[in-house]
Amino acid sequence: MSNENAPPESGGGPASFAAKGNAEDRPGILIVVSAPSGAGKSSLIKIVLSRVEGLGFSVSYTTRAPRGAEQEGVEYHFVTSEKFIAMRDRGEFLEWAEVHGHLYGTHIDSVQALLRSGQDVVFDVDIEGAEQISSRMPGAVTVFVLPPSPAELEARLSGRNLNPRDDMEFRLANAAREVRMSERFDYIVVNDDLEQAAKALEAIVVAERHRAVRAGGQVRAIIDTFGRGLPNA
Repeated sequence: MSNENAPPESGGGPASFAAKGNAEDRPGILIVVSAPSGAGKSSLIKIVLSRVEGLGFSVSYTTRAPRGAEQEGVEYHFVTSEKFIAMRDRGEFLEWAEVHGHLYGTHIDSVQALLRSGQDVVFDVDIEGAEQISSRMPGAVTVFVLPPSPAELEARLSGRNLNPRDDMEFRLANAAREVRMSERFDYIVVNDDLEQAAKALEAIVVAERHRAVRAGGQVRAIIDTFGRGLPNA
């Protein structure tokens, strides 16, 4: 599933992605953030998007109706089931899933274009969506947001007041299964304290940008200057 309870705008720029790209000549990084419903991953992503320059947010398609103040093209692209299924059958989604009775999907063309341009992109998806993306794009960085306890997760779901009791119990049952899959992810962030968890997610993004295998044009240019010998004293 793609960004259920997605954050609002992802910094300045187009509706789907922040405008600022990466200054170095390297492909963008795909950062996939997943968690049980109610763990707070959308809140974490919203904070990190406001702090990290050149990080964009993928706006997904969904067949569910807008909630509260959600806007078309900001939280989601809202489409009919018929349109979604037609897009799916044409192979337009990088990942898609049916979650809690609604369809969610991420359009592959827009994502690939931004990555080629050097834009780093963060995804807010469920476990199934994370696995689909990882299988199709092996370079993706995966992050699992872990709630501190079942009781806290239930309190957060109740506090949202967006779902009936039977739906909330279904989400809690799913969470019991999903947390056991966290070991498949590259990173785990425990969302006990929102600020500390946001700092951890921000640190992951920054660290991934500095991996040697991602060295861009600026780094290569500096390294090349050392092959020319030292200047005369």
